[in-house]
Amino acid sequence: MAAMRTLYRAENNGISLDRSVFTRENFRRIGQFARPHTRRIVVFLILSVFGASLAVLTPVLAGRVVTAIVESSPVQVVIGLAVLIAAIGVVEAVAAVFTRLWSARIGEGLILDLRRAVFDHVQTMPVAFFMRTRTGALVSRLNNDVMGAQRAFSDTLSGVVSNLVQLVLTLAVMAGINWQLTVLSVLLLPIFLFPARYVGKRLARLRREASDLNASMNDQMTERFNAGGATLVKLFGRPTAESAEFAARAGRVRGIGVRTALLMSVFMNSLTLVSTLALALVYGLGGWFALNGGLDAGSVVALALLLTRLYGPLTALANAPMDIVTAIVSFERVFEVLDLEPLISDAPDAVDIPEGPATIEFDDVHFSYPSADKISLASLEEVAVLDTRGGQEVLHGISFRAAPGEMVALVGSSGAGKSTIASLLPRLYDVDSGAVRVAGLDVREVTSSSLRRTVGMVTQDGHLFHDTIRANLTFARPEVTDDLVWDALRRSRLEGLVASLPDGLDTVIGDRGYRLSGGERQRLTIARLLIAEPSVVVLDEATSALDSTNESAVQEALTEAMSDRTSLVIAHRLSTVRAADRILVLESGRVVESGTHAELLAGGGRYAELYETQFADQE
Repeated sequence: MAAMRTLYRAENNGISLDRSVFTRENFRRIGQFARPHTRRIVVFLILSVFGASLAVLTPVLAGRVVTAIVESSPVQVVIGLAVLIAAIGVVEAVAAVFTRLWSARIGEGLILDLRRAVFDHVQTMPVAFFMRTRTGALVSRLNNDVMGAQRAFSDTLSGVVSNLVQLVLTLAVMAGINWQLTVLSVLLLPIFLFPARYVGKRLARLRREASDLNASMNDQMTERFNAGGATLVKLFGRPTAESAEFAARAGRVRGIGVRTALLMSVFMNSLTLVSTLALALVYGLGGWFALNGGLDAGSVVALALLLTRLYGPLTALANAPMDIVTAIVSFERVFEVLDLEPLISDAPDAVDIPEGPATIEFDDVHFSYPSADKISLASLEEVAVLDTRGGQEVLHGISFRAAPGEMVALVGSSGAGKSTIASLLPRLYDVDSGAVRVAGLDVREVTSSSLRRTVGMVTQDGHLFHDTIRANLTFARPEVTDDLVWDALRRSRLEGLVASLPDGLDTVIGDRGYRLSGGERQRLTIARLLIAEPSVVVLDEATSALDSTNESAVQEALTEAMSDRTSLVIAHRLSTVRAADRILVLESGRVVESGTHAELLAGGGRYAELYETQFADQE
């Protein structure tokens, strides 16, 4: 076990010590996470010291047993010492169990605190953060780095304390028995560490290479094994080339595995050889001292046993700085995520939006998407330097108002700013200047919970979770009854389909809902909106995936659902917005035309041009 710990620490020598991680701020923040666990940490350290002290007693008592036998002491003495060794072994085992228990409580408690902190903080980040960040890199912070951070308390802290106590006591006892052998034993430490350092560095390089290759294979599998990726490969991919690429990476991992096994074997046998040489030294010189009257046989045995308890603490303490740096670096990587400032947060005096019908208003809104340095980390995007581009204004003085029951439609070319406007209403982003108001209140001055309750949105690619139909439909309102769920399914023309499924509402729809057709998935997101019953409805190409028959049916359901509700509709198909109370035509982030369908056609402007392009052939 000591050998494996030595190897593990040697492998981590690849971590740079050039970084200034030992800062007061780092230790202060680590202390904040440790503070709730202070009592457990103190108990844990006491148990660690107690266990380390017991580890030194057994070799000493074993030596006394040998001495008692050699000196023909009474049987009661030998039996008494044996019983005492057994009792110490029992106490040591019980102490080890309780030490591990407290270690687990501290470690798992810290993992829980860190994961909750990171998860809750990430939830506050703007949508742009998730558009830039690699999901795998973010998940790694929640798993690998959090685990590395918790080892600072469950392993490193206790290891330093217990190993220091055991080392001091062992050296003191050994020096008391024979200082010459003690000095020689310490001088053998470099020989003991050399194979661990050398092999450890080689293994670190191999395992880093294997990790990179495994990450590449995971990326390839993740992209190819989801429904969309698998379809793309079948349509346009080259299966033979895909297989060859994967096999090449897997083959390199196999080769690394063989070399790793060989190095491990060399390492373990080297340590066994060094330990054997050290024991030979103790027995040889110790026997010489014993034969010349300088030691008794029991002392030689005690020294040999103590020697086995010496090298573990020595190597552990020699590598303790690296262990500490490793843990602090893990904390730093967690703090990097926690230090990202959320662009969207509730104001201290935020108020709730009143329930009931609500107006929406855009008042001279100017907006530019945030640059990467404000919302992301280079390490999460896996780039050397963040893209500094951004900050260019994409909306220029947008102003309009919609009263309850009114439907305002946004049309225009791709990239004109329609979806950007829609994202400002539920406050996925904040405006640079001007104001977006709901029920007369600036969205920056209302609570996020009331805004989510008031504004409902169906996006062009409405996301569905790998869960049941019921869970997806009731995501916003888990408490709703099945009657309301079935009513929403009926209005979105899905009642027959769900009723025909063997598990009904409890049918799992797969990754992103790919077990359903495109039109069925979109209607399911519309049903989810109907269940949420918001006062303001935003439809961003909500019927884009439907055929003409389904589009007409769902449009009727949406018209019913939007009755007495403010609605903002984005559509490329102008047929879906003919009945809008007002149509805004956008180009390059500006409103270039505004009016009803008839007014805009009569005006002969951009809307008429778009309309003629879409319907000239049909007419």
